[in-house]
Amino acid sequence: MENKESAFKSGFIALIGKPNAGKSSLLNKLMGQPIAGVSFRPQTTRRRQLGILSTASSQMIFVDTPGLNNAKDRLSKFINNEVVFAVQDADLLLFLADAGSRADELDRALTELISLKREPRDVILVFNKIDTASQNHIGEVKQSYQSLLAESKSIELSARTGKGIAKLLELIEERLPEGPEYYPSDQITEDFEKDIAAELIRAAAMENLSDELPFSIATLVDEYKERENGLVYIHATIFVERDGQKAIVIGKKGLMIRKISTDARLAIEEMAQQKVFLDLQVKTQKDWKNDPVFLKKVGLAGAGENAQ
Repeated sequence: MENKESAFKSGFIALIGKPNAGKSSLLNKLMGQPIAGVSFRPQTTRRRQLGILSTASSQMIFVDTPGLNNAKDRLSKFINNEVVFAVQDADLLLFLADAGSRADELDRALTELISLKREPRDVILVFNKIDTASQNHIGEVKQSYQSLLAESKSIELSARTGKGIAKLLELIEERLPEGPEYYPSDQITEDFEKDIAAELIRAAAMENLSDELPFSIATLVDEYKERENGLVYIHATIFVERDGQKAIVIGKKGLMIRKISTDARLAIEEMAQQKVFLDLQVKTQKDWKNDPVFLKKVGLAGAGENAQ
C-alpha cells in the first residue's frame, strides 16, 4: 500500500506572555536574523509583528505580540488590544514564561483571557531562559504556570542559545491545520525594512537609557534609501515627551546619541545585510502616548479607535 504524501500545513502562531518573557528574542532566533527589537526592558514590543518560517511541509506565521500590561494611557490600551486580537485570531498560542520567575497577576489575567477564547490544545506553554534560570527553583516556577494551564502541553527552551527550538517546531507543526502557503516561501516578514529599522532604533535607545525615559520614547524613520554605492542611508527621529528629556537622549557631548546610533546601526546592518549610514535626530512630542494622530504616524494603527 502506497503512503499518501502528507498534506501541507500552515497557520498563525501568536507569541504571548508578560513583557520581557523573551517573545521577540524567540522570533529573531526562529527567523535567524533580527526583525524584532529586543532589549532587557519590558514593553520593547508595542505592536504585532509577523515572522514567516517556510519549510517543505509547512508555513508557520509567528505573530510577536506586546506583553499584557496595566493600561494607564491610550498607548497601553492599544497594546492590550493587540494581545486580545492575537489570542482570538491565531491558530495556535505560544505562552512564553520566564523560567526564573513565578506566575503573577498579569499571567493569571492572560490565562483567564485564554480560557474564555481557546481550547487547551491551542496553547503550548513555553518556559524560556532555561539557560539562566536557577535549577533549584525551576520546578516551583513551572508548577505556578502549569496550575493555570494544566491541560496544555509544555516545553523548556532558550531563545538565546537555541536549545529546545527544534522540538518546539515539531510540536507546532503537529498542531497546525492543513492550509495554503499564505506568503512566498522566501518572505520572512510582512513589515517594510524602514519599519523594522524604527523598531531596532527604539530597542537600542531603550537598552541604553535608564529609569523611566525609555518608555517615553517613540521612533520614526523619515527616509530609508539605498544609494548608488550600495550604502543604505537612513534618517530617523527619536521622539520624547518633554524638552528636558532631549538632553538625556543626546548625552554629554553627544555620547549617548552616538552610542544609540552605533548599536542600532549594527542591528539594522544585520537585518538588511548591507552597510548602513544612520542619521538620528531627537524631537519633543508632548503627551504623544495619548495622541491618536501621532500614534498612527509611528505605526500604531488603530490606536485612536480601539483604545477606549
